[in-house]
Amino acid sequence: MNANSTNDENQTVGKKILRFIWSLIPFFILVMVIVIMGVMCGAKNKAIKQERAQALKAEDPGINVVTLELIPKPLRDRINLPGMIEPWVMLDVLSEVQGKITAKPTKEGDKINQGDVLVTVDQNKYDNAYRSSKAAYEASLSSKKRLEQLFAKQLSNKSDLDNMTAQVENLKAVMDNAVLDLENCTIKAPISGIINRIHVETGQYVNIASKIAEIIQIDKVKVKVGIPESDINSIRNVNHFTIRIDALNEREIDAKKHFLSKIAGKDAILYDLELAVNNPNLDLLPGMFARVEIIKREIPESISIPIYAIISNNDSHIVYIENDGLAHRREVELGLQDGWLMQVTKGLEKGEKVVVTGQRNLNEGQLLNVVRRIKDLEEMN
Repeated sequence: MNANSTNDENQTVGKKILRFIWSLIPFFILVMVIVIMGVMCGAKNKAIKQERAQALKAEDPGINVVTLELIPKPLRDRINLPGMIEPWVMLDVLSEVQGKITAKPTKEGDKINQGDVLVTVDQNKYDNAYRSSKAAYEASLSSKKRLEQLFAKQLSNKSDLDNMTAQVENLKAVMDNAVLDLENCTIKAPISGIINRIHVETGQYVNIASKIAEIIQIDKVKVKVGIPESDINSIRNVNHFTIRIDALNEREIDAKKHFLSKIAGKDAILYDLELAVNNPNLDLLPGMFARVEIIKREIPESISIPIYAIISNNDSHIVYIENDGLAHRREVELGLQDGWLMQVTKGLEKGEKVVVTGQRNLNEGQLLNVVRRIKDLEEMN
């Protein structure tokens, strides 16, 4: 009896559960229908938006722009200063005697070696002076020898011998000077180089210290540049430089620091910097104008953009980036400037596309028509 009663109760509970489940089916169906309708409506709305966007794009294709993909590259903090090429050595040869120029075997522009004859001066007067001083010296030397013999025999006093000895030494010095003057009548090159100028002609009379010739050495040259006070500390430890010579089709040449003046010039607060440049082919000539590039600091990986891509307003700096065909406004912070490039220290990331042409008339969210995408500014040329 009890077993039958338990079975009936179990069957009753099962029927109730089954009826409850069946009662929920319409609710589940309704929920599914609502979800499906929502998805369909969303898809339809998206399709409508896409159609509207395409229609809008067809009506208004957007502002034509060129974008630059941001790729980190080295950036240099550098200055470009004017300089002038000077001879490594420039020497004036002066006359040490006076007289008439009798010969001039060299001419301007000649390459010469140390010891080569530049000019000769009439030596007759100096030859006579030499022969006269020589005769006087030899006579005094003979007198000294006789006095020495007499003094040895105690036939002469010591003071006479001392006076004669002093006279001999004096006449010897006079003769030596005469020999030197005679040698100086042949004026020779004290260094090797190029004769840049000869100041005398054959037959011309010259005095002591008259300029005879100017010799220069230009197989190595100096480039002199004035360094402003504000940059002097930045280049103290810089030893290598690049110079550009306009007269040689803007050829770039390496240079090394030779000398940095410790005193500023009188006319301007500039410190003379002398650079040494090898010039084996003699292409660099004194007086040529040079541009000296001085790298004060280098940033190996810099996010940089052209300065014309930046819209400045008071203290703020704005650029536009392109994303999914739309313009997005970015405020950026700037760092170093290298020519036309400006370092961006904050506001942009690697890989973003910055609008570099057409950005002046843009607004946030404006439709863009990217006519060209570049990765290097050289592609703009």
